[in-house]
Amino acid sequence: MDERADPTGNSDQTPRRRRGIARLVFATVLIFAVAASTLVAAGIWMFHRAFTAPGPLAAETVLVIPHGASVRSIAAQLAMEGVVDDAVLFALGVRGFGGERPLLAGEYAFPAAVSARGAMRILQSGKVVVHSLTIPEGLTVLQVVAIVGAADGLTGDPPPAGTLGEGTLLPETYHYVRGDRRDMVLARMRKSMDETLDMLWAGRSADSAALKSPRDALILASIVERETAKPEERPRIAAVFLNRLRRGMRLQSDPTVVYGLSNGAGVLGRPLTRADLAVDHPYNTYIHAGLPPGPIANPGRDSIAAVLQPAKTKDLYFVADGTGGHAFARTLEEHNRNVARWRRVQRQQRDK
Repeated sequence: MDERADPTGNSDQTPRRRRGIARLVFATVLIFAVAASTLVAAGIWMFHRAFTAPGPLAAETVLVIPHGASVRSIAAQLAMEGVVDDAVLFALGVRGFGGERPLLAGEYAFPAAVSARGAMRILQSGKVVVHSLTIPEGLTVLQVVAIVGAADGLTGDPPPAGTLGEGTLLPETYHYVRGDRRDMVLARMRKSMDETLDMLWAGRSADSAALKSPRDALILASIVERETAKPEERPRIAAVFLNRLRRGMRLQSDPTVVYGLSNGAGVLGRPLTRADLAVDHPYNTYIHAGLPPGPIANPGRDSIAAVLQPAKTKDLYFVADGTGGHAFARTLEEHNRNVARWRRVQRQQRDK
């Protein structure tokens, strides 16, 4: 009999049984691991699908995200305003898919049906809403300061109009974001006027020689701005005033009288009278020769260009023609005929 033989006859069964159990355990673990990873992958896919799905917003909405807001508070704000369906989903999505880019404070526009991921990208971009503020030509500094003071989204009080100086704010469209300061917007207007005036003064023509300084050009441009609403007339009206200055004639401009009588407001709320033209104040160009002591409004670029590049004409007079424009004349006799024609138009308008 072989001494190495197992008396029971099962010498190889125990190791085989152990190996079988090990393989079974491994297979079981593998199955569970595959199942778990499949479930995790399915969960991630479903979460990503919900995070990128169109949101509930029916129309574009603008929201202000305050400084220092946490992801959780931003998520709650977006859910409350109807930008996202679920605040928790948004917060988890930012942490899972937002990378290292933070959500930034500011005023943002969210388009209709934006997804949670889209909302996250908007807040990460820092592309805040840009506002526009248009300053029309010919307003006084008091009127411009009032517009800036009422502009939505700006902060702080504007400086007193008297500290800015009449005619120093360039009329055009300015852009700003919520939180910008009013005094800084006005400072940009002043800088734009300085740069524009310097540039145009450098290119002035010999026909503007009656103007001795950029300030003279600013003063006359403000008068031209208030005299006509027709851009094509500005160079010709500028030429009339320059011709009168060269001859030592008084400018006789109604808007200068209005400015003086209104204490810088620029409007009287009633027509000028003959008695108004006799009131002695520094801005009455019917009484005082030469330019008034300062601008009477904030002129636009075209009016400044008009006085520095005036039309070539010998006209010395102009009067309203009843169509929104003016009739020009070289002689007083011709001018008187134009005035008589304008008075007939006025009577007809009153009769109607």
